[in-house]
Amino acid sequence: MLVFYKRFLVVSLAAVCCFLPTFAAAFGFADVQEKARELASQDYKAPQPVPEFLQKLSYDEFRSIRFNPEESLWRDAGSKFQVMLMSPGLYFKHAVKINIIDAEGVHDLAFNKNFFSTDDENLRKRLPADLGYAGFKLTFPINQADLQDQFLVFAGASYFRGVGKGDRFGISARGAALDTGLMSGEEFPDFVEFWLERPSKNSGQMKIYGLLNSPRLAGAYEFVVNPGDSTVLDVRATLFTRDRIELVGVAPLTSMFYYGENTARPAGNWRPEVHDSDGLLIHNGTGEWLWNPLNNPKSLHIQSFYVDNAKGFGLVQRDRAFASYEDTEALYEQRPSTWVTSKGDWGEGRVVLVEIPTPDETNDNIVAFWSPREPVAGGEEMHFSYSLAFGADPLPSQTPGRAVNSFLGRGDIMGGGDEKGAYRIVVDFDGGALEGLNDEAPLAIDASGQAGTEILEHYVSYVPGVDRWRLSLLAKPADGKALALRAALSLDGEPVTETWTYTLLSNNDIRDAQ
Repeated sequence: MLVFYKRFLVVSLAAVCCFLPTFAAAFGFADVQEKARELASQDYKAPQPVPEFLQKLSYDEFRSIRFNPEESLWRDAGSKFQVMLMSPGLYFKHAVKINIIDAEGVHDLAFNKNFFSTDDENLRKRLPADLGYAGFKLTFPINQADLQDQFLVFAGASYFRGVGKGDRFGISARGAALDTGLMSGEEFPDFVEFWLERPSKNSGQMKIYGLLNSPRLAGAYEFVVNPGDSTVLDVRATLFTRDRIELVGVAPLTSMFYYGENTARPAGNWRPEVHDSDGLLIHNGTGEWLWNPLNNPKSLHIQSFYVDNAKGFGLVQRDRAFASYEDTEALYEQRPSTWVTSKGDWGEGRVVLVEIPTPDETNDNIVAFWSPREPVAGGEEMHFSYSLAFGADPLPSQTPGRAVNSFLGRGDIMGGGDEKGAYRIVVDFDGGALEGLNDEAPLAIDASGQAGTEILEHYVSYVPGVDRWRLSLLAKPADGKALALRAALSLDGEPVTETWTYTLLSNNDIRDAQ
């Protein structure tokens, strides 16, 4: 009887193995790490550019090159995950090598120009037979069971974009950011090769490997992709430096902020707000939550928030009301937030926020990333693990109350104050530990001015009907200095809100109106 059981077990396991992927061991993260290590030991070679006529296509000409969805990889097998491919051209000036890992092993995905159509047949004929692909789009039925939705796109340098259920594309992530915002100029690494591991037909998870390269850095990446209400990527990265890098950006996020509730509205613009993200949120190693509303400064502005073993950070689209944007085409209230959760001990470092001036909404002018406290020398090897979540609400549960509105105005006009050169700041908090407090709760204000900013008055009041607590500050910066503030609410000596922090440069659109 025992012999029969063992034989049955062996047969059963063999049968199960027939239905499981048998190619996982054929290629893995260690192989990509070795490729990146070898790449870093060699002199840098820039990717081969595509023909010049493709680089000079107009926006409309490039958009006319369309991939046929019926040619999506794994479509014929009815897979939940399918892959659409992208042609180089315009912004995408070089091709990337794409490999498939499946039951037959690892093999190169050859370019097929017949996968594409265009309104200009002459243009399609001019596409080289060996052109290659600029990147890929993953599809999955995240909104309807019978409809393939594009939910994750890898294309252009090391950029990739994701959405969750019901979202529209907005914010982007990157593999790495080097010297972003520094006077020396930014270096943009490229993903130069990908490996797509074919999932089983009904799998809800897929694995991607990427090889990164730039003049001073090579890197190996593993992305475990989980689409859903929030699309979550579990990321492992190993970075090898060729030369010294002043500012290494890990898990970088890139977004757009044109104007919002905390800025003046640009002349001639009718929409109340225009942005893909409205704030940077940080959860530091001490457990404190910090919220910094974004700005569109008149000159480059870089801030560093020093944290030990950061738990997470993200660029958040906190305001999700249509009335805040009134845009029936852009639908900014549907743009996803993106949250990075660190895994393991990242040690001492800083979350860096770079805000770049932009004259309109076509530029991604906001960058946020984690960076080591000190520059990284050449010949170093760094390892990072983190999860990256795209969605309407991808953040972990947050106990403190949140800053849901941040209004700024002059402090020397009716409703603002009577102090020339001052600003009136109004911050609304709700949710979290504030829920259930009555309107007579003795909330205390913990507020401070930085860099010479003086707080002239402050008070907090309950706003009935919306169940919010409103903090009002009148503050004046030192002559020629930025307005710099931190504030939170507490009860019985314990914080009940996140810490609101804000820096407004002296040359700003609010002061110009004075």
